[in-house]
Amino acid sequence: MDRVNEIRRGTLQEQTFYEQVGGEETFRRLVHRFYEGVAEDPLLRPMYPEEDLGPAEERFTLFLIQYWGGPTTYSENRGHPRLRMRHAPFAVDRAAHDAWLKHMRVAVEELGLSEEHEHTLWNYLTYAAASMVNTEG
Repeated sequence: MDRVNEIRRGTLQEQTFYEQVGGEETFRRLVHRFYEGVAEDPLLRPMYPEEDLGPAEERFTLFLIQYWGGPTTYSENRGHPRLRMRHAPFAVDRAAHDAWLKHMRVAVEELGLSEEHEHTLWNYLTYAAASMVNTEG
């Protein structure tokens, strides 16, 4: 009888969240849909000084990909994320927070993720949005 090799506990690599939800394509869809909303939003659009939202969309996509366990392209190109510092020049109040989450909610729902994955992603996004608020209003 052939000897069956046992796989010791802890030797199998688990999939990252990034891989579980569909990898780069999922995050590109999420961020693209989000920026479609931002482009039409009178409160958020002025916070993006570039005429074309494409560069901001790419930076945010690469950040989320890296955060969730994908390639580290964001840090290789831009260094440490330093999110609060990068957002400090913009007055982010509760109204901006709410508008940001409104557009992100639409984008998340359109992904069609499992309930567990959607919940995990949404918890992070609501935490991140709250941590960017830097002014009363």
